[in-house]
Amino acid sequence: MEIFFPNQRYTSKGEPDLGVGILKEASKEKVQIYFPLSNETRLYAVESAPLQRVVFKIGDTIMDAKGQPLLIEHVEIVNNLYVYYGKDKKITEAALGDVSANHSVDDRLFMGDVDTPQAFALRRETLQHEYKRRLSPVHGFVGGRIDLIPHQLYIAHEVSSRYAPRVLLSDQVGLGKTIEACLILHRLLLSGRISRVLILVPESLLHQWFVEVLRRFNMWFNIFDEERCAALDDNAPDGNPFLDNQLIICSTEFLAGSAKRTKQAISANWDMLVVDEAHNLEWSVNNISPEYRIVELLSKVAKGLLLLTATPEQLGVESHFARLRLLDPNRYENYNDFINESSNHKSIASIVEKLHLGKPLESKDTKILEAIFSKESIQLVIDGKNEAKDNLIENLLDQHGPGRVLFRNTRSGMSGFPKRKAHLIPIKVEKDKELWLERLSNEFAFEMTPDETANNQQFWFAKDPRVQWLLTTIKELYPAKVLLICKQKEKVLALEEILTKRGNFKVGVFHEDLTIVQRDRNAAWFSEPDGAQILLCSEIGSEGRNFQFAHHLILFDLPLNPELLEQQIGRLDRIGQKKDIHIHIPYLTNSPQHILVRWFHEGLNAFEKNIEGGNKISKLFSNRLLELSKLNTEAAHKSALEALIMETSTFQKELQKSLADGRDKLLEMNSFRPKIATKLIKQIQAEDSDKSLENYMTKVFNHFDIEMEDLASRSYHLKPTSLITEIFPSIPMEGIGVTFDRKHALSREEISFLSWDHPMTTDAIDMVLSSGTGSASYGVLKGSKSPGLLLELIFILETPTRQNIAVDRFLPNTPLRVVVDHAGNEVTEEYPVDVLNKKLIPGQIDALLDNEAIVETLLPNMIAVATKLAKEMSNKAIANGLDSMNLTLNHEIGRLKLLQEKNNNIRPEEIQIACDDQIALTEIIKNARVRMDAIQLIRKE
Repeated sequence: MEIFFPNQRYTSKGEPDLGVGILKEASKEKVQIYFPLSNETRLYAVESAPLQRVVFKIGDTIMDAKGQPLLIEHVEIVNNLYVYYGKDKKITEAALGDVSANHSVDDRLFMGDVDTPQAFALRRETLQHEYKRRLSPVHGFVGGRIDLIPHQLYIAHEVSSRYAPRVLLSDQVGLGKTIEACLILHRLLLSGRISRVLILVPESLLHQWFVEVLRRFNMWFNIFDEERCAALDDNAPDGNPFLDNQLIICSTEFLAGSAKRTKQAISANWDMLVVDEAHNLEWSVNNISPEYRIVELLSKVAKGLLLLTATPEQLGVESHFARLRLLDPNRYENYNDFINESSNHKSIASIVEKLHLGKPLESKDTKILEAIFSKESIQLVIDGKNEAKDNLIENLLDQHGPGRVLFRNTRSGMSGFPKRKAHLIPIKVEKDKELWLERLSNEFAFEMTPDETANNQQFWFAKDPRVQWLLTTIKELYPAKVLLICKQKEKVLALEEILTKRGNFKVGVFHEDLTIVQRDRNAAWFSEPDGAQILLCSEIGSEGRNFQFAHHLILFDLPLNPELLEQQIGRLDRIGQKKDIHIHIPYLTNSPQHILVRWFHEGLNAFEKNIEGGNKISKLFSNRLLELSKLNTEAAHKSALEALIMETSTFQKELQKSLADGRDKLLEMNSFRPKIATKLIKQIQAEDSDKSLENYMTKVFNHFDIEMEDLASRSYHLKPTSLITEIFPSIPMEGIGVTFDRKHALSREEISFLSWDHPMTTDAIDMVLSSGTGSASYGVLKGSKSPGLLLELIFILETPTRQNIAVDRFLPNTPLRVVVDHAGNEVTEEYPVDVLNKKLIPGQIDALLDNEAIVETLLPNMIAVATKLAKEMSNKAIANGLDSMNLTLNHEIGRLKLLQEKNNNIRPEEIQIACDDQIALTEIIKNARVRMDAIQLIRKE
């Protein structure tokens, strides 16, 4: 094991662009390295630190802290540090100044430690792919296991393109707010613009969020609760547990219940705070809840903020204002001003809608526009110029739309939703009718108000008339897939037992007590054509899952809350669903379940239509529903139920009308711009269909002895062939299934979806580069007309890494390829990559290295020529990077300043961050350095 000692010099194998680091602190468990070039500090575990000691050799020139050079003539080790001696002075490792580690590549060549030309080709290809991956306009978007839904991608693109975004995501249920938030996080994390994220959710959604970010986006968040924090306190009593991990999920209730943990969370410095179910944060002018107060305090220290709610104004305008003031307390400071301002957008919204629909503008509309824009531009619109009209719409939305802080898409404005077809199944019992009514009434009462001290609930499924119907229905629907949702895990297990015994069906189960792996496997079995026909889900176990490959849903019992019913139907009723959904609701006539069925169907039409305001409806009517379920006489049922249904229906219609009237059309148009979304989707689809990733990963797996077994088109089972390949971190010894096909990945969630964003891909790239694979190579080129030597070198133009500064879109680490001959001439274009890949064969280098003239004169001269050429190439790349950056940021800053004159939602700090970024990027790009990464000696015969 490496002995770590302060002031030793190291480079990071995984992040060589950090430069040469200085070891600051070392303990038995961790080692801290400071990298002056990039002004970054990293903390590594001692046992797995990806570090390589920097050692200079005789003949190298180094600098001391004052910039004085020293040509090394002799090297010693004193007290675990290297001491370098020159002609008349010495420099200890602790006194080294600005140095770089560029020496190991040619050292390998001169020592004869060379790889095959194939390994060099793999490294060369890896560097090129890494460059293109970082430069991709959809970097961070291609890796999500998601359907390519236009409005989701538009919002993610718009928000992730901003500086320290602070927005409210408030799409209606089923439109994918969680996906939008995850896309934003994924892109910002991969680009390096954020690194520390805190997600706050209600306790009931902790597991759902953990699964969603992991399963769909391969982001591993750590769940924090009191037990986890206490354990971390034991290991570091004076530390802050929230600094132990970069990505953390915890419940709002957990922080609200602990002043100590709240204080620690606030002091932990977050790049992004995400708050789900933000409408539950109660605030009024006179009263602030603990949960709201905590989020408010965190929002002040977090640079970015994402609030998620499907009900932006349903709890009242005051509540809506409360959420907006979290995003920008300076902009939304006074509630009365906010009320007065909201009417100002109506005239602009009317004009935008007319332009969008192609309706003629009235004279008053023209006057409003001419007060904002030039008469000439307005005349072009009046003359019917489509491009001028589109530009005008974009400018109006930019300058007047509230979409800088708020995004909201509605189902009415989207296409792609299926129809719901409700099948109400009244079950009449002739024999033992009263007994069955009593049994199902007890079942209903237990599930509505469960008593934890009571004995386990008893079921009579062997004779239950609902089960008799279920057995018949499954046979009739065969081979169609059927999803069944019921309240409890115990009911799931009881149904599984009876269906397996009586029907000999293939039955899968899905409930909260199963591990994530077990759930994945059961869901995968359900998705397979010859797998389970029916999947039995508990109410909690089905949360967050997408089963839209199925089109039959059985609601074996019903929840009391319409919001929960909508979530259950939402397992199938999702944007992108291809077929109509058949919802089957069996119930015993005159039972409590019958009351619920009638109320949902006749009062809300909840089975066939998406409903909004479910929680509000539940608060108003749930208690009365429960009271009705306790009534014994059919007559009492009928009169009271009819009144409740009528009242519910009236309230529902008024609520829907209120929501429709309150729709902000300007907001909705600003929340989705189809042209931008269409372009993004085409770019992602192009990457999806490109076989270059599959071909590249095949080479990597072959190189590292990973066995690939075909499963389906573009799908494989990967397994290490020996214990040595345990170093590949993403592939367990038992193997793993992967696919390069998005459609297949969506239907088989247990299989990893490989993309340029996937951790397995980035692990592969890191392994090739950090392991030294192909960094020095020797090959023979047969059939050459003029025998001699060639030297192919790959240099990397590296920019210093700086946290939260995204330099990649202007100048990512850039591979520079140079080929020189033994006469010192550049011959790069004469020896293209394809030619060398096809014709080079391995050979023995020893004879060449025995020739002193070659080793001491010829090769160093060839390297010097190539290095000079690489520096000239780097100067051009740096200049281009600066030009691109200044052109882009000058435009962005100018646009933000212009918009700020018309739109108060442009925060001053957003402009300041952009200006600071421009200054930082200028310094970073100007300080880019060339590093020799790989060298290949070629003998022409």
